[in-house]
Amino acid sequence: MPQTTYPRQPSSFLTEDHEAFRQTVSSFVEREIRPNVDAWERDGQCDRELYRKAGTAGLLGLRYAEAYGGSDLDFMATCVLAEELAKGDSIGTAVALMAQSEFALAILADEATDAQKEAWMAPAIAGELIGAIGVSEPGAGSDVAAISTRARRDGGDYVISGQKTYISNGTRADFITLAVRTGEAGPKGISLVIFPTDTPGFEVGRRLDKLGARASDTGELFFDDCRIPATNLVGEEGHGLRYILSHFGGERLVIAAFAVGIMERLIELGLSYSAEREAFGGPILGFQTWRHRFAEMATRLEATRLLAHQAARLLSDHDPAGDIAVSMAKLHAADAVQSVAAEILQLHGGFGQMEESPIPRYYRDVAGFSIGAGTSEIMRELIARALI
Repeated sequence: MPQTTYPRQPSSFLTEDHEAFRQTVSSFVEREIRPNVDAWERDGQCDRELYRKAGTAGLLGLRYAEAYGGSDLDFMATCVLAEELAKGDSIGTAVALMAQSEFALAILADEATDAQKEAWMAPAIAGELIGAIGVSEPGAGSDVAAISTRARRDGGDYVISGQKTYISNGTRADFITLAVRTGEAGPKGISLVIFPTDTPGFEVGRRLDKLGARASDTGELFFDDCRIPATNLVGEEGHGLRYILSHFGGERLVIAAFAVGIMERLIELGLSYSAEREAFGGPILGFQTWRHRFAEMATRLEATRLLAHQAARLLSDHDPAGDIAVSMAKLHAADAVQSVAAEILQLHGGFGQMEESPIPRYYRDVAGFSIGAGTSEIMRELIARALI
């Protein structure tokens, strides 16, 4: 079936360098990701070698210092990377890479010491180590301040006990940027540490069986009197919640950009299918009902793209308005991409329910967009606080 290329609207937020980078990522996806996604979805994780290839291609440290192997680029480059990775027919693979580059490393880039960056960040940017961020717990999801995993100071060490869950890259990470409680209950008692997963007392529990994003391993983690050096503290003790909250913007931007890439891919698949598929004597693309639905889907896509790119610009400029802009972008993106996925599934009819098509996978994958990196309910509350 001939493939349609979506006629992307020009963006004043993107430079020629951004567009050249888009081609680099697109080629990487076609060469290294799309041919392998079916196997990775079955296995529940992508190959470890993919991290090394992504590191060699310069995809794991876009916004980080060149001294540690990064590229010193901006949030617009992050948007472009996420959009193109999301078009690879497996959001799980995109999540696996971005959980490392954007989630595990972002706080280290801003708060870690030079020695910590050399030891952990540089090899992660190169794809030699896999990183994860460990925040969520069975009793602490959206309420980050409620975490209970405890890090007790004992001389020159921290001794860590507790449990984490829903941790992307968690089952095979070499290190975790780990949120722990070092002080009193509440927001001021939280700190971040770099936790090496070869530490005695650490155990990976179940690899969780998820609705979507199946090529991204997600795990339960257990800590039983795990002793790590106190020099693994990231930034200042008691400032962990502030570090986490101040970096949510990047995670939320990635989700919005994922939605842009997925909608673009779904519309391309839908246009190609409906131009070839005949019903009642002609292609179904000829029916006004579907032509108008495509018009609505394209409008949702471009509105989401503009919101995401505006948020990326504000975040790059360190504008305080970026936090609300990215909340709006993520909220809108989750609704838009779930709507488009449902429309394209409906367009494909019975074939859209067959696993030989990427449509069911995308339909499952986008279900989590209104949950991960801050639920849509939290996004609405953040936006409302800025208005009222």
